[in-house]
Amino acid sequence: MTLRQYASTCTIAVCLSAIVVSALLAEGTVAPSVSRVEVVLADGLKSQVAAVREEFVQAGLTNLHVQFAKLGQPPQNIGLGRDVPAERAREAIRLALKYNLGVGILLPERLFPPRFVTIASSNYDDTVEFPIDQAALTRLQNPNLTTEEFHRLYRTLTSSPAESKGRY
Repeated sequence: MTLRQYASTCTIAVCLSAIVVSALLAEGTVAPSVSRVEVVLADGLKSQVAAVREEFVQAGLTNLHVQFAKLGQPPQNIGLGRDVPAERAREAIRLALKYNLGVGILLPERLFPPRFVTIASSNYDDTVEFPIDQAALTRLQNPNLTTEEFHRLYRTLTSSPAESKGRY
């Protein structure tokens, strides 16, 4: 065997072993139920950021990114990705109600990565905002909803029928 053949064989062996080890490690790894949480809080909550973070962590929303509104109250909206477990989604709603003084707008899940949560984002305009009343919000908070049922209801609440223009 020449030196070049030996080097090629060793390189292939190292690559294959890296692939096998990665696959074995990935089998035991569980993806987080929520990959990222972005929240905008009122500036007055800056002094309480440690307590806020702790409460989000206790709710299972660990990868938290906090920003503060410079003036006024952030928008009362929430957006959830399509794979956020219902339990975590309900916790996000509970925390939005507590720290953002309410939830009045839902943002459609199609705008977000699958396991993403945003609370009080100003990145979206009224073309993708869906107002929600207290009765519908209460239905979303129902602890008996499975993840599939939760997201079916969420999609229903964040979709509107096409308006007829009268041409067809």
